[in-house]
Amino acid sequence: MGTHYRRVLLKLSGEALMGNLGYGIDPQVVKDIAAEVAEVMATGVQLAIVVGGGNIFRGVKASAAGMDRATADYIGMIATVMNAMTLQDSLERIGVQTRVQTAIAMQELAEPYIRRRAIRHLEKGRVVIFGAGSGNPFFTTDTTAALRAAEIEAEVIFKATKVDGVYDDDPMKNKNAKRFQTLTYNHVLTNDLRVMDSTAIALCKENNIPILVFDLTVGGNIHRAVVGESIGTLVGGSCEIS
Repeated sequence: MGTHYRRVLLKLSGEALMGNLGYGIDPQVVKDIAAEVAEVMATGVQLAIVVGGGNIFRGVKASAAGMDRATADYIGMIATVMNAMTLQDSLERIGVQTRVQTAIAMQELAEPYIRRRAIRHLEKGRVVIFGAGSGNPFFTTDTTAALRAAEIEAEVIFKATKVDGVYDDDPMKNKNAKRFQTLTYNHVLTNDLRVMDSTAIALCKENNIPILVFDLTVGGNIHRAVVGESIGTLVGGSCEIS
C-alpha cells in the first residue's frame, strides 16, 4: 500500500512515553514507538518528531506552585531533550538513523536546530527529533510542532494521544460523547476543543497544515495514518464538521 504523505511531523507528548507509570519513561513504550517508527520509515516517508517533557517536568504546573514561569519552562525544555535522546537511542538500536536537534545549544549531546540541516537529514532518510521546544519560555511543545512543521514544509501533523480523536465532550465522563471525524480550524478555536493550544492551531491554519489526532496506544496506528486510513479526527481548513 502506498503512502498518503511524503513528509510528516509526529507530535508525541511526554506523557505518552511513561505508559502506565506515574512518572518518567517506560522503556517498553519507547521500544514499541520506535518499532512503529521503523515500520513507517521503511515505506519511504520522511518523518520528524517533536516530543514533550510532561512525564518528567511540567513548567506550567511548577509555575502555578510558585516557581518563576520562564525558569520552569526552561527546565521543561531540558526534560524534552531527555525524552528525545531516549527515543533516539531506541531507534538507533533497531537500525533507524536518527538525529536530535535542540533549540537550546547542547553541542556535546545534540545538533543545534538548523532548518536546512534538518531538511537535509529528512531527505537522506533519517528521523529528526526536535528537542528543547522552540527555545523560548511561554510556548508549548504543541506550538513547537506547528512551527517546525511549517519550517520543514511537512504535509501534516500527527498528534498522537491516548484517545482516538476529538470529542464534543469528555468520553471518559460521558459515554454518549460524539467523536468528530473531521473539523475545521475555526470550529476548534471557537469551541476551545483543546486539540492543541490556540497558538498552535492558529499557526496550522495560517500555513494550511492539517492535524490528524489519533490514539498512539493502538499498535500500528502511525502506519495506518501514513497510508491514509480513516482513523482519528482530521482538522483542516477544507474539512467539513462531521
